[in-house]
Amino acid sequence: MWMTGRPCSGKTTIARQLEKSIPNLAVLDGDELYKWLGTYEFSREARIAKNKRVAHLAKLLMKHDVPVCVSMISPYNETRMNAKKIINSEYFYQIYVKCDFQECEKRDVKGMYKQAKEGKIKNFIGIDMPYEEPTNPDLILDTQVDTIDNSIKKIMLFIKEQKK
Repeated sequence: MWMTGRPCSGKTTIARQLEKSIPNLAVLDGDELYKWLGTYEFSREARIAKNKRVAHLAKLLMKHDVPVCVSMISPYNETRMNAKKIINSEYFYQIYVKCDFQECEKRDVKGMYKQAKEGKIKNFIGIDMPYEEPTNPDLILDTQVDTIDNSIKKIMLFIKEQKK
């Protein structure tokens, strides 16, 4: 599962809760991966390259029968399509964690949106770099409407339907 959405849309929260429902689930979270990969460059090119590396990591884990949930902004349709090609479209499910800009900004406990507006953070998605909404996701979780528990139920039902 590849969860995409704006910063503070709820991707990490959902992924961490999903970990409790799926045995041995590996969560590849964007914030943690930035620390692990040791790169804090946020240009378009750097984001595309990092998403490719994460897709290869997910593919490797899946090769060893580890279920994977990637939780990253993945702001461009190009990056998500690259990930789908790398992982294999048969095993790639794009989940759009939908939340509008204003709500994401309200949820921002780290103050990133404010810092980006003040020019302290450059290349911030939603402020000075675009977020391209997915054109054809496999599942949409509207976190302005759905609770975390309801989002998890939708994912689990979706997974069950894919196994048929």
